[in-house]
Amino acid sequence: MSKLVAQLIKEEEETNLRPQSLAEYIGQKEVKEALSIAIEASRIRKKPIDHILIYGPPGMGKTTIANIIANEMKSRLWRSSGPAITSPRDLATIVANLEEGDVLFIDEIHRLSHQAEEMLYPAMEDFVLHLTIGKGPSAKAVEIPLAPFTLVGATTRAGLLTSPLRDRFGLVFRLNYYTMEEIALIVQRSAKIYGLPIDWEIAMAIAQRSRGTPRIANRLLKRAIDYALARHSGVLNLSTVQETFQMLKIDSLGLDEMDRKLLRILALKFNGGPLGVETICAVLGEDRDTVEDIYEPYLLQSGLLERTPRGRIITEKAKKCLELNQQEGLFE
Repeated sequence: MSKLVAQLIKEEEETNLRPQSLAEYIGQKEVKEALSIAIEASRIRKKPIDHILIYGPPGMGKTTIANIIANEMKSRLWRSSGPAITSPRDLATIVANLEEGDVLFIDEIHRLSHQAEEMLYPAMEDFVLHLTIGKGPSAKAVEIPLAPFTLVGATTRAGLLTSPLRDRFGLVFRLNYYTMEEIALIVQRSAKIYGLPIDWEIAMAIAQRSRGTPRIANRLLKRAIDYALARHSGVLNLSTVQETFQMLKIDSLGLDEMDRKLLRILALKFNGGPLGVETICAVLGEDRDTVEDIYEPYLLQSGLLERTPRGRIITEKAKKCLELNQQEGLFE
């Protein structure tokens, strides 16, 4: 059934699509349950919740969970990232300004410098900051007490974390890809916030192409709304959504042009593989982190790509997918 897009739709920057509480959060059932218990126990003890490490593919909701933790604990949230903390002094400035119960969220925590990471150890364990004032023989070691706080670290590459840092987190959560039904519920919730309730069929059509990732689902929803406004007088129905995907060249599995390019390179130029990741990066013109963090996880999860000791190879499923894409005119 057709839906009329509201005349005034708030821009993404003005609309907070993130759930603000655990009750609003959709998916990741095991994480929600463990987090709920930890938060409740922390309230009873009247102490900050243990430090938390969250890892998983991009767009799974790591930042959202940090926001929820701060909201549930009625605390302030401070946000930074590994690359932004360029020196121990940067980290010292941040933690010294924290008040009791504050939540410090560090995204891409695996990219902290070695010096900053070592300064973080006593801050996490004993809530103290070890500083050296002065240089040479007159240098003096100073210990500064910190207010008890909660560190929430997020990473897409848990394997790059050092053992000493990883072991200092009391809670470790992995965020997995969402089911199609969970993504559809997220899409319906986002559409409602935009002032555009949509039916289940439309939500599932978007979910099918979202790669199990809420961030992508919300982006596709916004693009469908834009297309409906620009090309169909604000009418968003299943046909409009399908036209949006055709325009974006996104197939029924959620593969875009870059995904297909990676698979076609393996299929047509290198006989299906195996092919080393460095060669793939060179042909695609992308760096290794982008290929391994953005493109490969979903292709591996979908059974379209395999990693072997000799390199990457594509599967029979991927070959059939490419044939179907060619029939649908997604590439020549």
